[in-house]
Amino acid sequence: MGDLAHEGRTPIIELEGVTKVYGEGQAAMAALRGIDLRIHGGDFLAVMGPSGSGKSTCMNILGCLDTPTTGSYRFQGTEVGRLTRAQRTLLRRFYIGFVFQGYNLLKRTTALENVELPLIYRGLPAAPRRKRAIEALDVVGLADWKTHTPGELSGGQQQRVAIARAIATDPLVLFADEPTGNLDTSRAREIMDLLTVLNRDAGITIVMVTHEADMAAYAARMVHFLDGLVASEECNGRGH
Repeated sequence: MGDLAHEGRTPIIELEGVTKVYGEGQAAMAALRGIDLRIHGGDFLAVMGPSGSGKSTCMNILGCLDTPTTGSYRFQGTEVGRLTRAQRTLLRRFYIGFVFQGYNLLKRTTALENVELPLIYRGLPAAPRRKRAIEALDVVGLADWKTHTPGELSGGQQQRVAIARAIATDPLVLFADEPTGNLDTSRAREIMDLLTVLNRDAGITIVMVTHEADMAAYAARMVHFLDGLVASEECNGRGH
């Protein structure tokens, strides 16, 4: 379902029969039991499911933070399972952005320095690095807050800085893990409006894990996980 609009196009992300088993023998626990999933450029996908359903494990595999036990994960046609650890690190660094529930900002550094961090890892020189970081802060409406540390920012502002950090690298895919989980309803809607604009206007593909139906409603597609499997998939009328 949801693939008719993408007919004939190669997906950015393709999972086929992906499993993930932790432990061995009688202690083995299957977190994923055979996941098939396709994500195309420009998608806004919400991944939902109860605790223990496998959605976070799947997100870690998609973000190259973990590897499948069996099955295939292709990113732009490249079999990720065949990459070395160093190659997976480069894939994350150059193609993927992350936004987390807890923001994951460095507390003693300014908003600008936090946004610059992934660009430092890329080896970008100081002047273009700073320019790109300021542009990213401007996109999220925080250009005037660039010298503030996280402790001087609200939760919503901290998440905006985290989003600026994720988009400063111009990622192909943005993974958001419960991005509104620490925010009140009003701030959560602001963050979801921002993600919607980034998806619609900047064309960033977004994959978001959430347990909140009203946040998932912002996505164009919803995939529901249950017991390590994709239980259902649906297109969302509010999506585009």
